[in-house]
Amino acid sequence: MEAFASIVSTISGYLYSYILIALLIGAGIYFTIRTKFVQFRLLGESIRVIKEPKKEEKATSSFQALMVSTASRVGTGNIVGVTGAIIAGGPGAVFWMWLIALVGGASAFIESTLAQIYKKKGENGSYGGPAYYIKEALHSPALGGLFAVALILTYMGGFNALASYNMTDFVKVYFPGDNNTLIIGVVIAVLAGTVILGGGKRISEVTQYMVPVMAIMYVVVALIVIVLNIGSLPMVIAKIFSEAFSAQSVFGGLFGAAMMNGIKRGLYSNEAGIGSAPNAAASADVSHPVKQGLVQMLSVFLDTLVICTATAFMILCTNLDASLYVDAAGNTMNAAFIQDSLIANFGSFGSLFITLALALFAFTTLIGNYYYAEMNINYLIKDATENKTFIFCYRLLAVVIIFVGAQFSAGLAWDLADVLMGFMALINVPVCIILGGTAFKALEDYVAQRKAGKDPVFKASSIGVKDTDYWN
Repeated sequence: MEAFASIVSTISGYLYSYILIALLIGAGIYFTIRTKFVQFRLLGESIRVIKEPKKEEKATSSFQALMVSTASRVGTGNIVGVTGAIIAGGPGAVFWMWLIALVGGASAFIESTLAQIYKKKGENGSYGGPAYYIKEALHSPALGGLFAVALILTYMGGFNALASYNMTDFVKVYFPGDNNTLIIGVVIAVLAGTVILGGGKRISEVTQYMVPVMAIMYVVVALIVIVLNIGSLPMVIAKIFSEAFSAQSVFGGLFGAAMMNGIKRGLYSNEAGIGSAPNAAASADVSHPVKQGLVQMLSVFLDTLVICTATAFMILCTNLDASLYVDAAGNTMNAAFIQDSLIANFGSFGSLFITLALALFAFTTLIGNYYYAEMNINYLIKDATENKTFIFCYRLLAVVIIFVGAQFSAGLAWDLADVLMGFMALINVPVCIILGGTAFKALEDYVAQRKAGKDPVFKASSIGVKDTDYWN
């Protein structure tokens, strides 16, 4: 296991030190320019379209699709991921998280708009995602299949194992004992299983209520911490910008620590460009693909600029020494750092609150991640969800992985998730660049209809796309 963890760590370091930094930022800037800064220009419009109701009873509303994708985005990465980035890369890591979100908003718009354009009809609404637009638009079912496999391994495997580990790491301090991780793992797996075994419809119903409540509670507590430490806020903001390009970090001052850790944790948290959110976006019942592209773009901002920033300010305003939260083996003690920050402001209530917040965030992440995995098993195995025996075993496997993840080590859990996520981005981002012209035309069509005072309605032929399931 140690040898495997070392190999995974080496691959992760190479991916995020060189390839993905250039790919993600470069693609984000390209999409930002080509869409004429859509993430800023149409931000108000993205808020407006969330409120639009679905037209069919069995379909998923735009808001429900947003909550499913936000359930996956707003999770352990917003708490322990941000905490670990600050320990490893210093306050400057927050700057890079912000940057990857700002440019990533355009990437999220492109991939989710494409998912809507090429979505497929199902008995309970629509479905789709990168595997489907790769197959339909690039005529490459094999590459689509490779992406589907990568997504299943990432979300049902790496990400759910990581979420389970993080949840266990927080909760186990309240249940001391030799077998505490085994017991906690069983409890988490059973709770997640009650939702996962109910399928996609139950997942969307659960997340549309849980996600807004937990996010609002978390931001309110963060604001209280900021107010209690308001004198530190100017210094905190100054450090975020001044140390973004600094060579200082608790691991010995390697240049790029802030950049690498900020981008890794920012990408893990907001998932812009890696091809996950389009799976939820494709299920939304909207009159124009751009509408859901705008909604998913907003989700990136909610995740990073609101929730991740809340975590960063709670930690940095408290002004604890980050170097104290690295163990002898070099692992960052993320849970202890954020817990101590809350304890410093609220006493024992702070520790209980952050544990509850992490538990809720991790739980919604677990079920949101599985939703994506189930969408892609249908690509690999036709009508898989209609085979009751198969899909029950598939869902049961997801529950088993959640239990196993609770037993992981910190380094392996994070590095495995990072590497699998990186492989998804290596497939999806170049595909989005190739197919970007279709999304750009859809955006122009949407804007033109809005300027004419219409509620935009999409026809694929208007932008030169033929033979789609929905838009003919």
